[in-house]
Amino acid sequence: MPKSKRDKKVSLTKTAKKGLQVKQSLIEELRKCVDTYKYLFVLSVENMRNNKLKDVRNAWKHSRLFFGKNKVMTVALGKDQCDEYKDNLHQLCKCLKGEVGILFTNRTEKEVKEWFDEFKETDFARAGNKATYGVVLDEGPLEQFTHSMEPQLRQLGLPTALKKGVVTLLSDHEVCKEGDTLTPEQARILKLFGYQMAEFKVTIKSMWEAETGEFQRFSEGDEKSEDAMDDEDDDNEEEAE
Repeated sequence: MPKSKRDKKVSLTKTAKKGLQVKQSLIEELRKCVDTYKYLFVLSVENMRNNKLKDVRNAWKHSRLFFGKNKVMTVALGKDQCDEYKDNLHQLCKCLKGEVGILFTNRTEKEVKEWFDEFKETDFARAGNKATYGVVLDEGPLEQFTHSMEPQLRQLGLPTALKKGVVTLLSDHEVCKEGDTLTPEQARILKLFGYQMAEFKVTIKSMWEAETGEFQRFSEGDEKSEDAMDDEDDDNEEEAE
């Protein structure tokens, strides 16, 4: 019996590619904001945390905040003087490296600086962060943990055992020294014991004023090469409004 022409296998995993359309929409939205708001700030984020960034977005609902792919934002604003959307925007694009965002607002430079200078929140350090101080755990019972946690603590490298059903540290244990680059195990132990060593904060790198086209740089940013930062942008960053 001949095979029916209608008998075709359809892969359900295939989806339409929308990358170009999404990028074009972002470019158009950024340029619309350039035309709408008085000031444009490039913000650099240290110890990125999504929940903390959400607090920033909520506080600046009257403005527009973008965290997108740096290459796309550079295309929108203009990498060079010959293709910049407005005068001096290409200068601002030089600051689009690493974990940065763009804030469009009508609030003044003073208001923006004062708010972000005060907005700093501590959080638990992650693997790869530097220890800001040394931590030593004292020998004795760890009553804050249930007996079922003992194997996990021992697996993290802590000298623990169950004594009469109570998790007990058998000897003093140095978790880290000041300046150590934290391992995943160290970061986990510090979190379990409530030691917060990371600080989420936002630094203003530069500002552009729409009325005058004036550009100001406030910080030089980090020392990574532009190529390395662009590679990270392609892998890790997405737009956030």
